[in-house]
Amino acid sequence: MRDKFVTKKFYGTLGFQDIGTFDYNDYLLVKKDDVELHFFKFIDLDPKENYGQAYIRTDDIDHLYRSFLNDEVPIHSSGKLEQKPWGTKEFSILDPDNNLLTFGQSN
Repeated sequence: MRDKFVTKKFYGTLGFQDIGTFDYNDYLLVKKDDVELHFFKFIDLDPKENYGQAYIRTDDIDHLYRSFLNDEVPIHSSGKLEQKPWGTKEFSILDPDNNLLTFGQSN
């Protein structure tokens, strides 16, 4: 992350809560249900060159996708909800630092 405040706000819109027991300027821990994400400050990060990504499994992908659309979370242009040939249903978004988050559900 380049900016802790921006990252915390973005993930808050996705329903994640800050779970850090101490407020470290260079570290952020967020959690939603059973998903916990950790971020460290990387001030020189160039989002255009960032290849960070995470795959998050869910048990109700249709509801999650609809909730993101309702909350106006931008869906990645190449990551709309679809059934994949490898047997999962997935969609993707980008966070403010261009970390790719793919959400998936097995059939």
